[in-house]
Amino acid sequence: MYVPAHYRGSPAAAVTLVRASPLATLLSSADPVPYATHLPAVIPEATADALRSGPVDLNGHRLAGHMNRANPHWRHIADGETPALLIFRGPNGYVSPEVYDYSPAAPTWNFTAVHVRGTLRPLPAGEATRTVVRRTVQELEGRFGFGWDMTDSLEYFDRIISAVGAFEVEVEQVDGMFKLSQEQSDGVRTKVTRHFSECPHTGYRDLAHAMEQFGKAGNQNVGETL
Repeated sequence: MYVPAHYRGSPAAAVTLVRASPLATLLSSADPVPYATHLPAVIPEATADALRSGPVDLNGHRLAGHMNRANPHWRHIADGETPALLIFRGPNGYVSPEVYDYSPAAPTWNFTAVHVRGTLRPLPAGEATRTVVRRTVQELEGRFGFGWDMTDSLEYFDRIISAVGAFEVEVEQVDGMFKLSQEQSDGVRTKVTRHFSECPHTGYRDLAHAMEQFGKAGNQNVGETL
């Protein structure tokens, strides 16, 4: 992903987006067209522990995910190590020149995205796969759910686990693109932020929040507790 310097986010900003928008697109090469699967990718507990005690940077750490073993993509990645790309997309929205209140001008699209490249390794069936499934439930229920306790469903998990293909990605490169009107003056950027904050669309309000957090200076203001 090409990222102009003024749109590049910090490693901490990338981690924040990965946790806030865990539905990733997993891509791996195939002939003639790459495989692409949409799936939740989460930070394993060991990685979370390392990030709590050290720099908040995914490089050199791992992400985990799973898919249906019936997916042809799984057959492509199940045999061994595979180069892979995970794409995470955060809030985004169209910016009309009407918001700028100056002319000439051009429309644009503000967005946030993180590309994670690395080596994908399939995990063995059994406990390693169960660990990924349980970690996924823990992360997603904790962030987006209602505190559901999975304990009573663990036997059900065991009955369906044979259909699940789990994997980890050893992270080798992280690119964060936070295109949030940094090229505009403070006044125009404030207008764009206000425009998104006043829109009824939840995603636009999230984009306004990202613009407020990020700040014109860019990459030092976004982060959260793991």
